[in-house]
Formats: sequence, structure tokens, C-alpha cells
Amino acid sequence: MKFFHLSDLHIGLKLINRDLGEDQRFILREIVEKAEAEKPDAVLIAGDIYDKSVPSAEAVEIFDDFISGLRKAVPDAEIMMISGNHDSAPRVNLFRRILNRERIHMIGIPPQREEDHVEQVTLRDEYGAVHFYLLPFVRPSMVRNVIGMKEDGSGFSYDETIHRLLDREEIDTRERNVLVSHQFYLPKGADAADVERMDSEILTIGNIDRVTADVLQRFDYAALGHIHKPMRVGSEYARYCGTPMACSVSEAGQQKGIVEVNLGRKGERSVSVLPLTPLRQIRIVRGDLEEVLRQGCEDYAVVTLTDIREADALDLQDRIRSAFPNLLEIRREGLPGADYQVEYAGEAVMDTYELCCSFLGNPDEGERSLLEDVINTVGEELP
Repeated sequence: MKFFHLSDLHIGLKLINRDLGEDQRFILREIVEKAEAEKPDAVLIAGDIYDKSVPSAEAVEIFDDFISGLRKAVPDAEIMMISGNHDSAPRVNLFRRILNRERIHMIGIPPQREEDHVEQVTLRDEYGAVHFYLLPFVRPSMVRNVIGMKEDGSGFSYDETIHRLLDREEIDTRERNVLVSHQFYLPKGADAADVERMDSEILTIGNIDRVTADVLQRFDYAALGHIHKPMRVGSEYARYCGTPMACSVSEAGQQKGIVEVNLGRKGERSVSVLPLTPLRQIRIVRGDLEEVLRQGCEDYAVVTLTDIREADALDLQDRIRSAFPNLLEIRREGLPGADYQVEYAGEAVMDTYELCCSFLGNPDEGERSLLEDVINTVGEELP
């Protein structure tokens, strides 16, 4: 059994107000070409299909072209995808029964009732069954009717929620099982602050969305989405594949790719990465004006000028934009700051969480936890 693992397409994304439609069409066509060459039995997309919960008409068209091309390239493959935290779960869930008949499984909403379970798709090869569990992005509030509440009436954490949801599934570990999930998983004992996060990701206050990765051990492979940098989660077989192309300047220089997974008989598995080459790279160019101009290219560029004497040259911006048609930003290094003789102690700028705590006075631990949950939920719901 061979399948592709993709995630975080973020169709409709803008990079410092640059429209990436052409770049996304290019990289998605490249994925289709890889699929046509490799002939996977399944293609998994682990969330964040779109960049916004209400995608533009162009974004929907790009996604439609991608799925149509993928179906043509691998007509016998199962295509499975889940909603991520950027997606609108109800929109992803549309036409679910109709699409299932075409072997396209778009799962937007997690279990809603006690009798509901995580969506499961079973494929077979010469070694027997492979069970794919498709778990969309979950906030604890979304599944309270399924997992209930604590005895004191409070809700479960993200970690407890995901564990309880998966503990409800009757997973036969004698057979091969694959999880597709879009959450922030961490190896047990790891510090969330040590995980390198990209500028294009949504971070929660206090990293309350972290989930310990021990829950993934029952699966032969965990196809994860949410983290934009390719990384393993305590195992070769629990992975974030990352975005197919850079979504922020912080991802400059990363090698993007498709994770290809091969499952043999139970216990036999291998993972490889098929590199993807974008239409345009993101480059960080640094030096004095002449050094910068010598590096001119068609890629997306952030230019940092190191010679402050040139910072006020009348034609500076025009010359740089001529060398870099897809310029993102010009930065100037070493510009002198204001020199004031009178000391001034400005009021510290507080983030939303600190501001609310200050207003409430001295909230206890339970109130702080509730406040974090509310702020994070509201922040993710805003466009």
C-alpha cells in the first residue's frame, strides 16, 4: 500500500500582500505530476485546505482544478482530506455522501453524538486491510456532546479531548492503521516552546492546544498537519509533512516535499520524501546596495541594506525593484534611533491575555484556563 501525505495547502494565502495564486497552481500541478508518475493508492491531505474559512472564488477554483487533475492522474486512488483550523468545517463537509461514491472523502466535522465515531476508510492489498482514521481539527468545545465534561463541570483540555476521542475507537492493532489529524502534537515530556513555529501559523496563548504524541503509538503511520515545517514527532512514522510551498519569510530555504509512505505486511513500512520545487523561492538578500543589486532575481525577496549611507538615495527603491520584480520588503540595518535627553518610561504594551487578567484583578487558575480558551477560540474564528 503506497500513499502520499500532504497538508496545509493554504490555498488563497497572500504573502505580504502578494497574491500567490499562480505559485499555488504551479505547485499543485507538480503534485499531480508526481502522483501520475508514482501511482499512489491513496492521497491524504491533513487539513488547512484553504487559508481562510471563507475562501475566495479563485481559491475554490484552484482547489477544484487540483482535485480534478488528481482524479485524472490517479483514477483508482482514494483521496482523503480533513478540515484544519483555518478551514470552515461545515464547508469542507459539504456533499460528503456524494463525494464518497467517487472515492473522495472530505471530512470537515468530528463526531457530534455519542454514537458517532471518527470517520474510517478501509483499503485492502495483498497483506489485508489498512484502516485510515480521518480526524478533522478539534477544539474541546466541538465534541462536548461526545466525550462529556469533568465531574466538576469543567471541560477537558485539548490533550484529554484527543485522547478520549481516539480511546473510543476499536482499533485492531493486529491490522495496519493510519491516522490523519490536524493538531499540535508533542512527544511526551517535550516543551512546546522548543518547537520552531513559522510566522504563517496560528499560535495559541500558553500553547493550550498541545497534545501528547503517545496517543499516536497505536497507529502504523500518523499523517499530521498544522505545523508548517517538515518534522517528526518522536518517530519516523509520525510526521508533519509541512506546507508544499513556503507560506512566510520564516520558511525561506526549507526544502518542501510530499511524504510518500509504503506499508508492507504489518510491521514493515518505509517513508521517503519527494522534493517539490516552487515557481519562485523566497530569498533573504543582505548587503550594501551594489552587493544587493548583483543578486537580482525573479524570486520573492526580502532585501536588507547594511550601508545606512545609502538609505536615503533618491532612486534606491526603483533600482531595487528593477532588480527584484517580486520584491516583498526593503529593510535597513543599523539606522540610528532617536536620541532623547529626557528619560521617558512608556506604559508597557500588554497582549490580550495580560490585559484581561489585569482587568479581572487576580484570576485563579480555573479562571485563567477559561480565559485562555475563550481568547484562543475567538482569535481563531476571526478572519
